[in-house]
Amino acid sequence: MASLAPAAAYHHANDQGYRIEFERWCKDVMDSRSVEEGDIDPNLNTETVRQRIREEYLRDSSVTVVLVGRQTWQRKHVDWEISSSIRHTENNPRSGLLGILLPNYPGFVEGTYNPHTIPPRLADNVKCGFASIHLWDQTPEAIQNWIHEAYLRKDRVNPDNSRVLFGKNHTGDRWQD
Repeated sequence: MASLAPAAAYHHANDQGYRIEFERWCKDVMDSRSVEEGDIDPNLNTETVRQRIREEYLRDSSVTVVLVGRQTWQRKHVDWEISSSIRHTENNPRSGLLGILLPNYPGFVEGTYNPHTIPPRLADNVKCGFASIHLWDQTPEAIQNWIHEAYLRKDRVNPDNSRVLFGKNHTGDRWQD
């Protein structure tokens, strides 16, 4: 299997350690395209930030991996990264999409998730069959297979990118339509 170029979307403050572990386990099978904390000036306007995410960080990515912790669904930048990555443009083909439930996610121990406690745009795409959800796994081969499956799905299933983009971070323990 060829090396894939996934980007990881995650809650920077809560889940940075998981992202570092994820990339360490998979360094031999993938080339990360993740946006790092501080890469983009937070004083830029929203549309400029979204455009830079797409053109400078996700442009060459093949799959977006959403590392889902207990508050990941609340983050506007996670929503923007998912939206940007599944949008097909003239210069940037769409990426595949998958979610990985982290050990700090409520329901992880039971192996279950509530669609209203994962990022809404990810939930929409799991529902339509464009994305998949998996439990945190430290096996590089399993992760590589999930990424490869998401890569293959991106051209077979149309994503759902119809949800209004987050204008700000959200609060609470779940989202509602």
